[in-house]
Amino acid sequence: MDSEDTAPISTNQSRAQLTLRAVLTGMAFGSILSLCNLYVGLKIGWGIGMSLTAALLAFGTWQILQKTGRCQGLSILETNISQTAASAAASISGAGLIAAIPALTILTGQTMSWGTLVLWTSSVCAVGVVVSIGLRKQLIEVDKLPFPSGFATGKTLQELYNHGSDAAVRLQLLGGMALISASVKFAEHFDYLKRIAVPGWISARPGGGLEKAGVAGYAPANLGISIEPTLMMYGVGAIVGPRGGLSVLLGAVCSWAVLAPIVFEAGWAVPGAPGQSWFNNGLSWLLWPGVAIMVSSALTSFAFSWKSIIKAFKPLSKEEAAAVPPGSEVIPKKWFIAALVAVTALSVILQTVLFGITPMLAIFGVLLTFMLALVAARVAGEVNVTPVTAMGKVTQLTFAIIAPANPASNLMVANVTGGAAGLCADMMHDLKAGKILGADPRPQYIAQFCGVLAGALVGCAGYLILIPDPANQLFTEQWPAPSVTAWMSVAQLFMDGLDALPTGAVEAMTIGACLGILLAVAERILPGKARNWVPSGPSMGLAFLISPAISFALFLGSMAALLIGKITPNWSTKFMIIAASGIIAGESLSGIFLALIAVLSGG
Repeated sequence: MDSEDTAPISTNQSRAQLTLRAVLTGMAFGSILSLCNLYVGLKIGWGIGMSLTAALLAFGTWQILQKTGRCQGLSILETNISQTAASAAASISGAGLIAAIPALTILTGQTMSWGTLVLWTSSVCAVGVVVSIGLRKQLIEVDKLPFPSGFATGKTLQELYNHGSDAAVRLQLLGGMALISASVKFAEHFDYLKRIAVPGWISARPGGGLEKAGVAGYAPANLGISIEPTLMMYGVGAIVGPRGGLSVLLGAVCSWAVLAPIVFEAGWAVPGAPGQSWFNNGLSWLLWPGVAIMVSSALTSFAFSWKSIIKAFKPLSKEEAAAVPPGSEVIPKKWFIAALVAVTALSVILQTVLFGITPMLAIFGVLLTFMLALVAARVAGEVNVTPVTAMGKVTQLTFAIIAPANPASNLMVANVTGGAAGLCADMMHDLKAGKILGADPRPQYIAQFCGVLAGALVGCAGYLILIPDPANQLFTEQWPAPSVTAWMSVAQLFMDGLDALPTGAVEAMTIGACLGILLAVAERILPGKARNWVPSGPSMGLAFLISPAISFALFLGSMAALLIGKITPNWSTKFMIIAASGIIAGESLSGIFLALIAVLSGG
């Protein structure tokens, strides 16, 4: 990996950093990107890192404005501030909007107004930002963890300011792919494009569950085995990579092509009407082994990070303390402690007032959040993967023991843990980029808080527009919401017990959990090249919870990116992520727009 030293910048070398225009630009673009992540999250259960996209948008916009002769473009440090604010805003979906919040509504019927949602999600993110303040010195200055996404962002900004010619190409590519993707989405919405059904017919087995339900048979399309016409999932697949794409394909084959027919024929799930989708019917059974694979794999991988966990809580040695650069303690300790107390108090009050969680449980949950966010940030710094699922599940399992049969405490305390851990790790990537560029971290913290507010204001409004009725809208082919399924299933399992599960689900969960553990262990103990062929447990489990059409699109997108990378490696290194981000942004923004039009027209 290259040196972190700041490369000489030949263009626009002003050291301006925390300017109003930089912060407002980041808040504006971050608000838009928060909607993209909300849309993507409700489709596949996770958000996309938007740092590079935000940096390019901020840089390109002000370069265009500079050509009018009325203003200067952003300095490199201003662009870093803008990107930091936008990244924080885009992460708001991880504060519960695509997981715990709709799960709570479905399980308990409790809904939150826009203002309450803004306050709650902001408080979750504030915990993550404050924890990142306390971690920066240890993880970035002392341990010098790579934080690969942050490193890439910092180096990309250096490249943009040293070789501005590529910036215009990147911006044109981003906009062009977004326009193409949005056009395809509109064509699909107005029925000019439809999913391509896989032909075939499977007759019901004599005496089986289908025949008893009065169903003569089914087509593969009934199970969602078809080809997706819109482009977003192909773009996501390009970012996920070949291992993730192959893993979801394998999971889709195992679940929807193999297990689903067995489940319907056995009578463990009721088939749907002929000519209609059976996705919800099959999901009611398949979600249990799918969640078992995801959770067991994530927790096993988390357990393998024991060295990071131990190191996270060890005090600095004398040698480490001496190696810390002067001035790295950028926030006075008393200010940090005051901020820590403030966000803890706010979180505890909101948990108590909004969800009836007792103060002692709420305090314990926030304390657990501090520890797990620390671990999550260290793992993200080492391997570029934030174990948000594992963090949330640790809290859910803990509170299942402490407060059984209480869905609010199980979901919403875990919401604080998962959301804060995810945002904390994202902020550490931004701080890493700032370190490479020689930025002062204090303005970045301010930008992060501003971004959180902007993302909460817009992202929560987008959530209420898109999903006004989670119980009837989610767990469909349009909105699979796999994260909601996973969070709700764990909470429901501890509420109702194993007896409430459908026939055969316990055995399937046991097998799924064993498979998830086996895959996580194999990923850790096998040598490098062999490890690349081990399916990803979380990705495989995800395929149980989403339509096979989405899984197939993810696979094709990953294979297309792999092929392009082999043919034109230089182009792929520079532009693939930008092209994929444009595809994702185009469809998600057009999807949000169409949903808004439907609401305004009463549709």
